Amino acid sequence: MTVVPYKEKSSGKKQQVAEMFDNISPKYDFLNHFLSLGIDIVWRKKAIKKLKELQPKKILDIATGTGDFAIQALDLNPDKVIGVDISEGMLSVGRKKLKKMKLDDRIELFSGDSEKLNFEDNSFDAVIVAFGVRNFENLEKGLADMLRVVRPGGKIVVLEFSRPGWTPFKQLYNFYFSSILPKLGRLISKDRAAYTYLPDSVRKFPDGDQFLAILEKLGYKDTECKTLSLGISSIYTGIK
Repeated sequence: MTVVPYKEKSSGKKQQVAEMFDNISPKYDFLNHFLSLGIDIVWRKKAIKKLKELQPKKILDIATGTGDFAIQALDLNPDKVIGVDISEGMLSVGRKKLKKMKLDDRIELFSGDSEKLNFEDNSFDAVIVAFGVRNFENLEKGLADMLRVVRPGGKIVVLEFSRPGWTPFKQLYNFYFSSILPKLGRLISKDRAAYTYLPDSVRKFPDGDQFLAILEKLGYKDTECKTLSLGISSIYTGIK
């Protein structure tokens, strides 16, 4: 069964995810850093380092949200970073942030469907996505379109939540993730569903070897998975 934020609504996952992120966009950056104790910043840095050897000049950031991963990608000194997202609320926050940081000449944010990218084949040296593939309505379709727009020899980097397997950390983490985080998220964001959807979607996501198998099935080469913070999140990479 497809995991959606608002179970009582008949709209599809894509529409519900866009609505959810529109709702929480004003508090999204704060909640990201607060609920993860700032470790999400470290994860993004480590994920971007996976592209250091490639030195990509044109990077696409899928499900860019407010642009944090796109901003981190500037560590690689690319010529251009383009971010796409289906939530206008998140993009609005992101554009204001880029303007304030004087980075709007290096990063452009566009409204777009991550599963039907409005770019030509082989357009980018690298495609990146942080905590976004979980929200795809059709995971394989979205990953296949990422493969389409990256050039031969180019690389994709996916940063995503995963499920710790080490006892007793696994039990402590599950308690926080399922019981504490949703209450804090609801209190601060004022959205009743967003931070219940988060742990639900992580539980249903095919992480680890399952995700690598999907990448390989779609045609990605040299796939790898690196777990972070005892398995709370993982970095997946693949080459076209």
